[in-house]
Amino acid sequence: MTERPLLHITQPLPARVEEALAERFDVRFGAKRRASVAGPAAASEIAVALREADAVLCTVTDAVTAECFEDGPVRARIIANFGVGVNHIALNAAKAAGITVTNTPDVLTDDTADLTIALMLAVMRRLGEGERLLRRGAWGGWHPTQLMGRRLSGKTLGIVGLGRIGRAVAQRAQEGFGMTVMAWSRSRTRASETGEGIQRVSRLEELLGASDVVSLHCPLVKTTRHLISGPQFAQMRSDAILVNTARGPVVDEAALVEALEAGQISGAGLDVYEQEPEIHPGLLGRENVVLLPHLGSATVETREAMGMRALENLAAFFDGRDVPDRVV
Repeated sequence: MTERPLLHITQPLPARVEEALAERFDVRFGAKRRASVAGPAAASEIAVALREADAVLCTVTDAVTAECFEDGPVRARIIANFGVGVNHIALNAAKAAGITVTNTPDVLTDDTADLTIALMLAVMRRLGEGERLLRRGAWGGWHPTQLMGRRLSGKTLGIVGLGRIGRAVAQRAQEGFGMTVMAWSRSRTRASETGEGIQRVSRLEELLGASDVVSLHCPLVKTTRHLISGPQFAQMRSDAILVNTARGPVVDEAALVEALEAGQISGAGLDVYEQEPEIHPGLLGRENVVLLPHLGSATVETREAMGMRALENLAAFFDGRDVPDRVV
């Protein structure tokens, strides 16, 4: 009987996914999965997994640094990432070690776009403030000027990063809320993919100054780290809000806190953070900020689809077939 590849899984996955992986591989779970606790896998665990397992299935919170490849000969031949972004993986080190890296694109687009719209509504309509008012028993009843927010319908949406998710958000904003949509992307290749009715701008500053809502959907690379910082907040309108469902470090959180305190912008909705899972203390007490614990793809349907997509990549690799979602 042919020995099955050993797969190291860093985090707990949906039961259906774990069962499907166990049918195809000899599965070994990391400390977080065994203890049923949240948080990134330790670098030491990943380093050992790279030396001992044939494949590693990690998530976007697990830092696969260059140092993880330096502790000895690497046995692993593929790293299957549970997620789209791969900024947490030292791709050059993986490539030098002869390791294939894959991700799970497409399957989380709709859910992340839906959550983006939900954050826009929550901030504009002050939903978090309203719920907290009720929970602390401070609501005295309806009156005409209580918690007046702003309508989303008809406003101008500025999308930073016009990839799959950015275009899905644009479609929802246009068709569902009649919004005017502007878009800026660092990549010129996206120009041919601009959706119908989207106004493409060449300068980020133009978008920031014209938008009621600025929504971030760009990847995290060197040129997008702190893409939105002090100078960018100064260019935004004082009644505008910022929504980030991309990657936390795209926003300089210290500058965001300063902008909120100074009234440079009116609010923010965040699902990702610069130092996850830590949250900047200046954000925690602000009523005009909605904070979510990285829920962009958190539906049963999508998380299962992500896991099955990772399985497709792993199975294709060990079957000697073309890997559908190869990054390197």
